[in-house]
Amino acid sequence: MLRREMWDDQVAQGYDSPGTGMFAPEVLGPTVDRLVELTEGGRALEFAIGTGRVAVPLAERGVPVSGIELSQPMLDQLRTKADEAAVPVVVGDMAAVRVPGEFQLVYLVYLVYNTLSNLLTQAEQVACFRNAARHLEPGGRFVVELWVPELRALPPGQQAVVWESAAGYIGLDTYDVLRQQVVSHHFRFDAEAGREASLLRSPHRYIWPAELDLMAELAGMKLESRHADWTGEEFTAESRSHVSVYRTAATL
Repeated sequence: MLRREMWDDQVAQGYDSPGTGMFAPEVLGPTVDRLVELTEGGRALEFAIGTGRVAVPLAERGVPVSGIELSQPMLDQLRTKADEAAVPVVVGDMAAVRVPGEFQLVYLVYLVYNTLSNLLTQAEQVACFRNAARHLEPGGRFVVELWVPELRALPPGQQAVVWESAAGYIGLDTYDVLRQQVVSHHFRFDAEAGREASLLRSPHRYIWPAELDLMAELAGMKLESRHADWTGEEFTAESRSHVSVYRTAATL
């Protein structure tokens, strides 16, 4: 399945969950607070801006935000919240498309589908880093939020890991460790009615933090900081995700 096909009208229309999940204040608030801090009064660019979960509140905080988005249905949902003047968006691939101007901050936020890992080859992921660098002002930052592959939870001979089990939802990943690929399976169902479950699958190429650092080096950026989340929690061997901040040289 092509990435553009995965983000269809059905997914886009059911994506937002105001006040809960990824949209809960305790999740979204620290994200926006940290991004405001990192822009240092400059402009921000979001790769894979989606329905504007982060971009809209960031713009409401006074940060000029632009975006790149591959899916027209996701962009259509964004347009119900903010027009082109408020949040300009270029339609296309975040690994290749150029947005006019330069930015103090380019960011990729971690969603259910792990945006950067939706690029399924190492070459595409490196190209994404290089495209971010092309958009940055001297001294600008590229922020990547991503999950840490849970291979330690994968016993020999087993290919799947259940990473969440809740009322009406089961999330599991199937790994191909030879090719560094994973497919996330999202099962949603009515736990009481016993009706047939719906399934959404999303393919990824998983990336270790050290590999990300090398991609940044290839794009002319260096790691400035890494934390376990947006609140600044220490990143450890037990962390399931990370927020990594990369920076270009102050003079180019």
